Amino acid sequence: QVQLVKSGGGLVQAGGSLRLSCSASGSIARINVMGWYRQAPGKQRELAATITTGGSTVYADSLKGRFSISRDNAKNTVSLQMSSLKPEDTAVYYCNTKGTYYGGSSPVPFDSWGRGTQVTVSS
Repeated sequence: QVQLVKSGGGLVQAGGSLRLSCSASGSIARINVMGWYRQAPGKQRELAATITTGGSTVYADSLKGRFSISRDNAKNTVSLQMSSLKPEDTAVYYCNTKGTYYGGSSPVPFDSWGRGTQVTVSS
């Protein structure tokens, strides 16, 4: 019903920058929240940053000041600009979006995850 297509990621040296983008498509009625989560080797998946339709953002404490999330509501796209990257930022990053889609007589809630993208920061 809702598909997420991501771009970006890869390998970068410590102190460098990367940008991740994710676009949602399908029979979308409304997207409420878009965001990024990450999972480092041997650790649980954790929130990186989220953004609402109105532009309210939430960041993991360790990412404040280094990562910036933005959103294009018209294109259902969310981006994560990552700067001053550290080796501990190495993880698989996942796009997530929550909203409703046209699934019948009334909108149906959805909570969709994209395929992860590897971000590796070398020291």
